[in-house]
Amino acid sequence: MKNALVGAAALVALPVMTQAQSPSPGVYLGAEGGVNWLLNTTIAGFGVTPQTGWVAGGVIGYDFVGPRVELEGAYRQNQTNAGPFGTAVRNQLGQLGIMANLLYDFMPGSVITPYIGAGAGLGFVDSNSSLGSTVFAYQGTIGLGWNVDTNFRVNLDGRYYGTSNPWVNGSSWSNNNFSIMVGLQLRFGQAPAAPPPPPPAVSPPSFMVFFDWDKSNLSVQALSTIQQAADAFKQKGSARITAAGHTDTSGPEAYNMALSLRRANAIKDTLVRDGVPAQAITVIGMGEKGLLVPTADGVREPQNRRVEIVIQ
Repeated sequence: MKNALVGAAALVALPVMTQAQSPSPGVYLGAEGGVNWLLNTTIAGFGVTPQTGWVAGGVIGYDFVGPRVELEGAYRQNQTNAGPFGTAVRNQLGQLGIMANLLYDFMPGSVITPYIGAGAGLGFVDSNSSLGSTVFAYQGTIGLGWNVDTNFRVNLDGRYYGTSNPWVNGSSWSNNNFSIMVGLQLRFGQAPAAPPPPPPAVSPPSFMVFFDWDKSNLSVQALSTIQQAADAFKQKGSARITAAGHTDTSGPEAYNMALSLRRANAIKDTLVRDGVPAQAITVIGMGEKGLLVPTADGVREPQNRRVEIVIQ
């Protein structure tokens, strides 16, 4: 166990602040193995002090980027040196666990991510029958994951694994285990999408004012931009201003059309206060049309929530 703890400390010492590539949801497959300690117990009236054993298994899971769910099969075996207790238990104890696990990664975008988890399922444990006792199994997990890249991950964790009491020669016994395991996982999620291209520059005398989601009120930055537009209008002498309001694709289309008009009118009212004649301003509501950043329906994209001020 001492060597395992040294290994855990070495893993923690890796550059945990380094950021990995942003993960994406996807299926993963994994293999795992390590050491298992079957805690002292009494089998068929005999006190048993098992030797350190081993555990090996595999998982298939789905990573939601943070939460993970998986189906796991793991086999544990420990020498008992306690003599035969029936058909299956002869100086060693074998047990197979089929578990449904729920885990949570606390920093899924980091190279090193701590995680916790819990699982429940079925255990098949040596008993009087060659098929073993079928019992309820449960486990708790705490560990560290090393995201080598977006597709490959190494885990180191400690687990408590227990079952309801199996039977041997007409008597039950307590089955409690502690394991330290190393796991290798291969992800099949899609690669992260490339970031959208930067929005096209708006050449003067055109200006853009951006809004919070579902809002038409003006920020301090917006008021400064509108003042610049008013100054540009005054320098031009004879000109007209078009204020075209836009929304992103979240929300109903009819609601977004009305919201884009509210935003455009908020710009007009401020331009008038800054000295631009109301009759020189044309207000247009575009709703979801004319997206600055093309998106699917229902996407909250900040650069699409805007009013374009064009001076002609």
